[in-house]
Amino acid sequence: MTQSERREYLIQYLLKEERRLYGKKIPVDKQRQENLLRSLMNVRPPKPISGDFLKIQDEYLKERNFERGITDIADLKPVGSDTGLYLWQGDITTLKCDAIVNACNSQMLGCFSPMHACIDNFIHTYAGMELRLKMHEIMAKQGHEEETGKAKITSGYNLPTKYILHTVGPIIQWKVTKEDEDLLASCYTECLKLAADTGVESIAFCCLSTGVFRFPQQRAAEIATSTVKQYLNKDSRIKKVIFNVFKDEDLKIYSGLL
Repeated sequence: MTQSERREYLIQYLLKEERRLYGKKIPVDKQRQENLLRSLMNVRPPKPISGDFLKIQDEYLKERNFERGITDIADLKPVGSDTGLYLWQGDITTLKCDAIVNACNSQMLGCFSPMHACIDNFIHTYAGMELRLKMHEIMAKQGHEEETGKAKITSGYNLPTKYILHTVGPIIQWKVTKEDEDLLASCYTECLKLAADTGVESIAFCCLSTGVFRFPQQRAAEIATSTVKQYLNKDSRIKKVIFNVFKDEDLKIYSGLL
């Protein structure tokens, strides 16, 4: 199958699952097809899906992720004299390293809002449907929503990374409290511990709890960098930590701290 044929097959399959969408015409142009497929994947609940679908989806996403471009950590240069710390601006879903960190909500099932710009949405979109199914399995076994400051780990599925670490950061209601700061630090520590115990040597962190969770960017970055540095001084199993930023403002903040 060509990439176009794979995309149309996946769209048709997902449309047939939704009675209210059955018979909907598939757009002709590539971009609108990609947006429709992403939207359908975003809203699909974690229910059984055919092996044929997953096989074709995996083939499609492997090629799609290659088309989007992959950045290998081996090609990045560390910050200053500290050979273990890196600062990289870009889309974390295109980064090839041992593990990347996903900023989740407490349900841990990914973002269900079609085409939403959050990192949770991007990671689930380009990892594939297996990720939501796996997280549903993990959370069903746990029996309750994820606590803030804890972490889970899964395969990276179709992403360039080997593993994805999932953590829930604190949500700021009015002003940042000491508990909020401790919980954010815990997100970094728990991810690092779990990663090291899994054999991970390189890990990329996004800017946890900033954005819609409203943690001030400067203070969040201070906690991130200090917590990671303290951890690396005690545990040599993690060799490389990448602070991944997307906005120019965050790049400036982290550049001043590293």
